Amino acid sequence: MKKRIIYKMGLTFKLLVPVGIVLFISVFIWSHYSVRYQKRVLVDKAISDVDKFCNSVLKLTWFAMLHSPSEDMQEILNSMSEYNDIEEIRVFNSKGQIRFSNKSSELGTFGQKQDIACKICHSKQSAVMKSEIKDRIRMFESEDGGLKLGVINPILNAASCSSSNCHYHPEDIKKLGTLDVVVSLDAVRQEISLSKKMSVWTAVFLFSTLTVTICIVIFFLVTHPINQLIKDTKRIAKGDFTVFKNKTTSGDEIGQLALAINDMGMEIHENQVELNRQKDIYRNLFEQVPCTITVQNRNYELIEFNQEFARKFNPEYGDYCYAAYKDLDAKCLNCPVEKTFMDGKSHFSEESGINKDGSITHWFVKTAPLKDENGNIVAAMEMSLDISRRKKLEEKVKSSEKKYQAIFKNIPNPVFILEKKDLTITDCNDSVLSVYGYSRDELKGKGFDVLFPSAGEFKRIKDNIASFYERVVNLRKNDDHLYVNIWISPADFVDKKVLIVTAVDITNSVETEHQLIQAGKMATLGEMATGVAHELNQPLSVIKTASGFIARKLGTDQEVDLDILKTLSEEIETHVDRASKITNHMRLFGRKSVFQKEAVNINDVLKRAFDIFSQQLKLREIQVIWELSKGLSHISADSIRLEQVFINLLINSRDAIVAKFAGSNIPENDKKQITLSTKLENNKVRVKIRDTGIGISSSDIDKIFEPFFTTKKVGEGTGLGLSISYGIIKESGGQIFVHNNKDGGVTFIMLFDKKD
Repeated sequence: MKKRIIYKMGLTFKLLVPVGIVLFISVFIWSHYSVRYQKRVLVDKAISDVDKFCNSVLKLTWFAMLHSPSEDMQEILNSMSEYNDIEEIRVFNSKGQIRFSNKSSELGTFGQKQDIACKICHSKQSAVMKSEIKDRIRMFESEDGGLKLGVINPILNAASCSSSNCHYHPEDIKKLGTLDVVVSLDAVRQEISLSKKMSVWTAVFLFSTLTVTICIVIFFLVTHPINQLIKDTKRIAKGDFTVFKNKTTSGDEIGQLALAINDMGMEIHENQVELNRQKDIYRNLFEQVPCTITVQNRNYELIEFNQEFARKFNPEYGDYCYAAYKDLDAKCLNCPVEKTFMDGKSHFSEESGINKDGSITHWFVKTAPLKDENGNIVAAMEMSLDISRRKKLEEKVKSSEKKYQAIFKNIPNPVFILEKKDLTITDCNDSVLSVYGYSRDELKGKGFDVLFPSAGEFKRIKDNIASFYERVVNLRKNDDHLYVNIWISPADFVDKKVLIVTAVDITNSVETEHQLIQAGKMATLGEMATGVAHELNQPLSVIKTASGFIARKLGTDQEVDLDILKTLSEEIETHVDRASKITNHMRLFGRKSVFQKEAVNINDVLKRAFDIFSQQLKLREIQVIWELSKGLSHISADSIRLEQVFINLLINSRDAIVAKFAGSNIPENDKKQITLSTKLENNKVRVKIRDTGIGISSSDIDKIFEPFFTTKKVGEGTGLGLSISYGIIKESGGQIFVHNNKDGGVTFIMLFDKKD
């Protein structure tokens, strides 16, 4: 409290002393110069009045000397001195004799050069006549202490004086005498004294008033606000922040300081609240964490521990850590707390011990240094996490791992484990070894592409990892081909991401399918036999006719015209080529082939399929309408198998039209037509085969793609054509649909992805 008062007085003193000194000096200087100014004004006024009086006397003297006798002059001086309160007035002639004076005792006496009045002009060897009034005045004190003012005025020789009839002075005399006037300045001195007193009292009043005003201003605008700020800061120090709510302040600097302290108080309050909240959180974390936490000194004595540690081991402060929960007589050989005190870093360890109930327990231990403000390690925190359950789980995991390894190795289908990043084989099961013929060491570390016959086949999988791939061609170690369906599943191992690839060997199924396809081809060739025979009959007839003509000419030794012979030879060559083309087509179509995709122009395939049946369709008076788009994009497919699809569909359309127009009930105004159209639609190549046949019943339309399903009579169809066609379309990545037409007949629609 005493310090606070000293602080207040010191601040007031520091403010008042310099201000008072400046104020006092300012008032003193103002008073001093004000008095001097008033004194100068009063003296100047007195001098001016005396000077005016002297001028009046000089004029009267001149008039009196010129017109009146000397006695009149004396009376004039006496009357003027009495009227104007002139103490002394005298006139000296040129020789220094007093001719006129208001004191009769001085008449006729001579003035001395040493007199104060004479020194003005006789301060040097030769008298100097001074014209300036300031040079002709003198101020002195009389014997009774009164202040006197004397003014010396020269009496000059005027022109009227030298030419006067009564008396005159020579013209060469410039100065006829002097007029000396002495007046009292006691009244001026009194006014100056009064002015001094007024100035002093005014200064005292101003100083007092300003001092009191400054004290009041300092108290209300400085001392009181600062005292309030001191109280506020003490409240902040005590943690009392309620005073700062909705508090208003002035807009001056102290107000800004108060506002800053207010903001500081609120911010400290908010930080204190947040600090307390975090303190509670960390304290709760320290107490509620499911692991045991201890704080130990360099002697391994417990100086702090959490509730979990207290619940488990019931320790006392000061117990040794190794004795409290490890039941040891000395510290552990590999003590992480010791290492932390040595190097100031965190350390880990995994330890085992025996619980109070005799069960084995395991801990995962981590330590951390606790430092003071100077960076010195004063304690170490040890956190122990009970991992006994994890250890048990690890044992179970190891057991499960052995079981699943056995399952993995004995899965009947080949299973590969691949690196997700580069598709490197990291492991495989025993089925891989039996199916592919490799040993496990031969496959580990190799790329998955080692099992593919070509880079293009592997690229299809590598560039687009999907979940399922159908009919993938692989190679055995002996370079034999096998067909597999592949399933790919991503998985996360402990330290990496992998792909689990399961392969199902479908080689036997594919071979069976190939056999069915080949059987379908043979059946189709049987269906095509009549048409092919007719197609071959025409070129054979032309060849026979031409060769017979030539033989007859040669047999009768007739000369054959060269132009005719040339024409016949060209016809024979053309029809031989046509017959050869038909037989080659039949040979290629009937050959057993492996499915292989290539860029295919679907219009060309459709035309080749039609060429074989063109004559059969003509014989049955079936009109074919072509609606093929020019410049159609290529698709990716097997052209031979795709031709088989179109042949099967043309055979079905032919038979449906024949069945519709067979017998006596021939429909009127119906046409025998097959429409073949292609176009690009929504980035897909669309093929449509439409006929005007008998159609398909609604109960059978969903079954027509099933194997061995047929609507034909027994012996007329195998039921494999549409089933094989469906499989070939799917192999090519396409889709096939069928629907009945409103005006009769059936339309087959096929969609294929265009090749990029």
